[in-house]
Amino acid sequence: MTQLKAHHVRLTTFIQATEDEDKVLEAIATFIPEEIDEDDVLFDILETEGYFGNPIKVVNVEIKRSKAVRKFLEYFKELLSEEDKRYLLDHLDEKVDEEGTFYVRFNKQKAYLGEAEVEEGPDVIQVRIKVKAFPMRKEAVVKAVREWLEE
Repeated sequence: MTQLKAHHVRLTTFIQATEDEDKVLEAIATFIPEEIDEDDVLFDILETEGYFGNPIKVVNVEIKRSKAVRKFLEYFKELLSEEDKRYLLDHLDEKVDEEGTFYVRFNKQKAYLGEAEVEEGPDVIQVRIKVKAFPMRKEAVVKAVREWLEE
């Protein structure tokens, strides 16, 4: 079984003034497996302003401990539909940056309903996985993610 290794995982989304904060937090919780100890999940909510002065909250969730990251990755892969895996594989080169981070964006509304659906729109939950690969080059990370998703 090919296992992806990662340093940490970050999830980010925005809470607009018109949105229910609890519902957005519930949506982001769709991506966090219950087996992860809550002490391993760092939540941060930053209050800021949008372009037109409207209040916006930025939600950042970070998972750092290797055991928790492993559990997250197993769960994350299970959440992906075959269609979403195919989409990610087809666009893998643009989903990995030069620092070895794998980016996936999910529909926030579907996540609230407990569904994980990859989407490129503006109202998303972004998942960033800082992949461990040797040598630490984009090509090595793309190869590792490809093997993991194809299995």
